[in-house]
Amino acid sequence: MAEISTIARPYAVAAYKLGKEQKALAKWSEMLSFATSVANDSKMQAYINDPKVLAGDLQAAFLKVCGDKLNANAQNLIKVLVEYGRMPILSAISSAFEELKAQDEGVLEAQIIAAAKPSDKEVKDLVSRLEAKFGKKIDAKVSVDSELIGGIKIIVGDTVIDASVKSQLQNLTYALTA
Repeated sequence: MAEISTIARPYAVAAYKLGKEQKALAKWSEMLSFATSVANDSKMQAYINDPKVLAGDLQAAFLKVCGDKLNANAQNLIKVLVEYGRMPILSAISSAFEELKAQDEGVLEAQIIAAAKPSDKEVKDLVSRLEAKFGKKIDAKVSVDSELIGGIKIIVGDTVIDASVKSQLQNLTYALTA
């Protein structure tokens, strides 16, 4: 079975291209975010996942809940997703769309995971070095994971920079047992 991101990507690319063509990326971002929040509602989740609900009924109910928050193109996307049983991947579509939009705007998301909460100055310094390395603006999300023991782990797209004590100990263990 294909991964959710693989299935979601073509839908996200289509929405992105349409939004770019219409100079409405921000609007598409809003619409996808809103539709995702509606789809993630517990009652709507139960309705979406109920095998007894007909596609036409689901489509009508979903679009009624969304009201005028979705334009005609976004409504068509929802209709296609319902028709092909793809509503559960709506949040993945929204995430993929946001990645494409960020790339277009020259912004990369970075996940900074530290063993202890870094100071604002340390984060600012780290972000400026990442911006220099990648040549793009960095939107950093900082989190703390005490399991790292010490050090830091940075994830930017497909790039992982792991300078944590935990990782170094694992590498040492591997080297000693090999």
